[in-house]
Amino acid sequence: MKITQSVLAIVAALFGLATIFAGTHVLLGSDPGYIVFRPLLIYNTAMGIVYVSAGVIAWRNLKQGMYVAAAIFVLNLIVLTAIYFLYTEGGSIAVDSLRAMSLRTIVWLALFAGLGWLSRSNKLYGFKPDA
Repeated sequence: MKITQSVLAIVAALFGLATIFAGTHVLLGSDPGYIVFRPLLIYNTAMGIVYVSAGVIAWRNLKQGMYVAAAIFVLNLIVLTAIYFLYTEGGSIAVDSLRAMSLRTIVWLALFAGLGWLSRSNKLYGFKPDA
């Protein structure tokens, strides 16, 4: 079980590093090839730091990692809903931004589900949870 927890934590941290790298690149002037909604770019770049932190937390403590992943999923879902609304109302949201935010939301749903499954498996099969 510890191996699966480690893999999920590493995925979270690497996803965060990739998010920080991509966001910082665009914030510093790189053209992504589509209209950038700056508040979303800033949110995603800042969340990259949270993603890395969540990976560290999940590495150290399964249950806390699960809670952090759930919170990130919910926050991303709220932002996805907001930008979808802006997109449908003719706002300056690129469809690429919707796709990227959808991917982030799905990744964090999967991480939450994986950590939740591990947490329940630990209880079911008597594995000692992380401190």
